[in-house]
Amino acid sequence: MMSQIEKNLSAVKQEILAACSRVGRDPATVDLIAVSKTFPVALIHDAVDAGHRHFGESKLQEAEPKINTLPNSIHWHFIGGVQRNKVRKLLQNFEIIHAIDSLKLAAYVDQIATELGLFPKIFLQVNIGRETTKGGFLEEILRTEMENILSLKRLEILGLMCIPPAGPDPESARKWFASLREMRGALEEEFCVKLPALSMGMSGDFQIAIEEGSTHVRVGSAIFGKRAYRVDGELG
Repeated sequence: MMSQIEKNLSAVKQEILAACSRVGRDPATVDLIAVSKTFPVALIHDAVDAGHRHFGESKLQEAEPKINTLPNSIHWHFIGGVQRNKVRKLLQNFEIIHAIDSLKLAAYVDQIATELGLFPKIFLQVNIGRETTKGGFLEEILRTEMENILSLKRLEILGLMCIPPAGPDPESARKWFASLREMRGALEEEFCVKLPALSMGMSGDFQIAIEEGSTHVRVGSAIFGKRAYRVDGELG
């Protein structure tokens, strides 16, 4: 008998297939990150038993016991704000970090990665809506600092990440997702670099994000159910 988590995962994956079909994309180009922050290990186990392997957490203190308990086959994504004093442990526990939001932070992550002998995969967070309440690079700042970021030898920059401004419906996020995709293209051309990934789209708008090119969607409540409270600005 299927667990509720397995049913939810199946439904989300069907929506991903449908979104890919609408724009002629291969569904294999989309990674579904099940955002498990605030949810217990038992529910994550249900998702693992259903064959899922990509999970997102936003607090190191909450994530560490889960990571130590669950199978080593899991790909852990850190989707929260990155604090300097947590960088060393984040690099030791997470495969991908989604919210590097400044040159200073990127340089520090590179320094710690050098000390640890690691080559972390990262996304550069863009403040796509220029909101004062959100972190991330403004487009003009990122363009100014991109050459310095690319000179950091330990970082594997997968691409860009954003959290669009809140809107009345999922469709309202489309212009922001399209803007991030276009920014990615402009950076690739200007700096002769490949940025293959876009981390954008959450439970309410991941279908739109996929139609606009997202490769990593961060989906929590559609898989695990509603949280009792808002967490970290709802990155997933």
